Amino acid sequence: MASFIAFLVFVLATFLRKSLAVQIYRPGPWSLAHATFYGDETASATMGGACGYGNLFNNGYGVDTAALSSTLFKNGYACGTCYQIKCVNSPWCYKGSPYATITATNICPPNWSQDSNNGGWCNPPRTHFDMAKPAFMKIAQWKAGIVPVMYRRVPCVKKDGLRFTFQGNGYWLLVYVMNVAGGGDIANMWVKGSRTGWISMSHNWGASYQAFASLGGQALSFKLTSYTSRETIIAWNVAPANWNVGLTYKAWKNFH
Repeated sequence: MASFIAFLVFVLATFLRKSLAVQIYRPGPWSLAHATFYGDETASATMGGACGYGNLFNNGYGVDTAALSSTLFKNGYACGTCYQIKCVNSPWCYKGSPYATITATNICPPNWSQDSNNGGWCNPPRTHFDMAKPAFMKIAQWKAGIVPVMYRRVPCVKKDGLRFTFQGNGYWLLVYVMNVAGGGDIANMWVKGSRTGWISMSHNWGASYQAFASLGGQALSFKLTSYTSRETIIAWNVAPANWNVGLTYKAWKNFH
């Protein structure tokens, strides 16, 4: 009996240790910034973007998106991060300061031909969100043009697992990572073929990572580390041995 109780205690302790080790991304503090919008009510101008998500409707991002100033964009490492944004201290704000929850899908590049306080809204070191117009219209009247806002990082809530879109050729694999939950971002990534060990992938740009390796004819698995939470997960056997470029493969695994 004593040995059985000891076994139960061991199992419970192991479970609790693993549970506590799971790094769940939590909302961050509120900070001050400014926001503008681009495009029209259809958000068609937001398709594509520097993160490489392509058609934002088809890939699950919709119209609640924004381009970030380079201060926030972090050379693409901020792609996929999620924010709550609310208008403050402006007559153009909606009553009650409702917030919009957006995903970073693009960069708002500097415009050095204009003053940072008069048109060059995305010039460093400014913290700025250039929102899709439908998202902007959730927090303020669009006629405002630009409004002061409060923003904070929040967990990205996603249905299902990570999605991987393949590009490249027989000797170069370029992977766009989408539908990232938790912190929404990726710091490091590795690929493993069914006949290889783990191969480190380098950051290409935006939400894409690349490996210079011959991986054709092998089932592919991926290991990823979150840029923000540092959580590492493994998505086993994401793509079958007959995988091909131009296709998107879904995993069951996602960040917390």
